[in-house]
Amino acid sequence: MKTDPQKIAADENQNAAKEDASEAIGDGSRQDFALVLILRFAAFLCFVGWTWVHYYWEGPYGVLLWQDATYDFAEWLGVSWDEFVGTGADDGWLQVWISRITWLYVGCTILTLTVRRQSKFQMIALLGGSGLLIVLSYAKYVGAQRQFPMFLEHGGQMLAPVLLVLALKLGARHRATMITAMVALIMTFAGHGCYAIGWWPTPPFFYGMISVSLGVEYETANTMLRTFGTLDFVVCLAIFVPQLRVWAAGYAAIWGILTAAARPVAGMSMSLNYWGADQFLHEAVLRAPHFLIPLYLAVLWHRQSSAVSAKSNEHAKPPAATTADSASLAIELTS
Repeated sequence: MKTDPQKIAADENQNAAKEDASEAIGDGSRQDFALVLILRFAAFLCFVGWTWVHYYWEGPYGVLLWQDATYDFAEWLGVSWDEFVGTGADDGWLQVWISRITWLYVGCTILTLTVRRQSKFQMIALLGGSGLLIVLSYAKYVGAQRQFPMFLEHGGQMLAPVLLVLALKLGARHRATMITAMVALIMTFAGHGCYAIGWWPTPPFFYGMISVSLGVEYETANTMLRTFGTLDFVVCLAIFVPQLRVWAAGYAAIWGILTAAARPVAGMSMSLNYWGADQFLHEAVLRAPHFLIPLYLAVLWHRQSSAVSAKSNEHAKPPAATTADSASLAIELTS
């Protein structure tokens, strides 16, 4: 009984197509898992850092709440002045409610670890956590005498929970997720660049961090800040150039982790209790989105570039003889 060569070829091609599809699905799942993991850590560490701020210190909401309008509202609720301001031992109505915000941050921190693709209500709660970070960033902006870069540079932190939700709901390689990450990167680096380049008054601790960390004088620190500020804007533009965006995102990730680490490096000391970790370490932790979001973009774009190169190489190679072709030739020779 002779075997039909065309049938053999069709079966071989079908099996090969199934194997290629399975491998593609497996590779896509592994890529999505790694990218989602990066964004999950970004949101988790951001909430961990701000949870510590609320627990150990106090949220920066005083500038929004210590106003006549707030007291008028409390008075309308029947809260007296003594109850409103307290006795100085954090027992006032305002301090109590600010301290309770800590638990909202604890909840958001847990959600960044437990949320999954099917967790609709957890995703909604995480978006609420992004709202908390927006209010916090607005309070920092008002506290900085309404300097716009102060609000802008918190963009990565504000959007970190949103990015995690988008990555789970739409996919880590989805265009909406990527564009949101680009917006977060631009906000963070443009805000930092406005201060570093001197368009807004450069915060004194910028100079202090560079001087203490690198052991340089003011003039050198000032030159370095102006240079890095210019590079911040170069990065914001370079991520739109396909040939440069991987390198730009990689630089942003490295620069982000260095600027985050500069806080504890400059502030911690062996002479302090716990080496000052309780006072400065959270400053690096809550800035995790500043380097993890660029890292996500660098990994995503690098893999996309590698995939395009691999496809180009496949098209350039001459088609190799398949097992079905060999079987067909053998049958014809023995027929």
